[in-house]
Amino acid sequence: MKKIFILFTVLTIFLSGINKCYAEKSFEDRKKDIIAVYNSNNLEEAYNMISKITEDERDYELWFLLGNLSQDFNNDTNASFFFQKSILLKPDFDKAHYNLANIYLKEKRYNSAINEYKLAIKYKKDFPYYYYNLGCAYLGLKDYKNAKNSFEKAIKLKSDEADFYYNLAYAYKNLNNNKEMNKAIEMYNNLKDKEET
Repeated sequence: MKKIFILFTVLTIFLSGINKCYAEKSFEDRKKDIIAVYNSNNLEEAYNMISKITEDERDYELWFLLGNLSQDFNNDTNASFFFQKSILLKPDFDKAHYNLANIYLKEKRYNSAINEYKLAIKYKKDFPYYYYNLGCAYLGLKDYKNAKNSFEKAIKLKSDEADFYYNLAYAYKNLNNNKEMNKAIEMYNNLKDKEET
């Protein structure tokens, strides 16, 4: 009985030491731990770890991560809120603008999506998918000229993405430019053939 009591006491002291060590970790170390857990696809645990950090302590990256987790859990309403919180703390955070825009695009709120994509582009001009999705939002508004321009910018940054050409062809079709539409379709087909081989 005495051995069990000693073992229990040692175990209790050990566990309290572990908890104390975690509590004494810096915010940045705790954040790194959360990101590592998230990247290992342990979503529930990452969410629980963030939940232990007060809202006032959370920085723009943790709000952004909560937005991503909410999307992983199919809750775009919460994700939208969390991305907005991230943007409030860091207005030039392009990824939060982009993810928020993607939610708006999915909800067919094309003007809101366009505004957010433009902000993402303002802060990071060289990411082709920002232009591509901006073009998709313009397609939703049937603004084929701006859609075409956006797809062309995406292609300048990444010329080997088949979907860029597919949507560019669609924009040209609606602009009654069959010559350019056919060129875009040909590029699309060439890229798809390369993917299959």
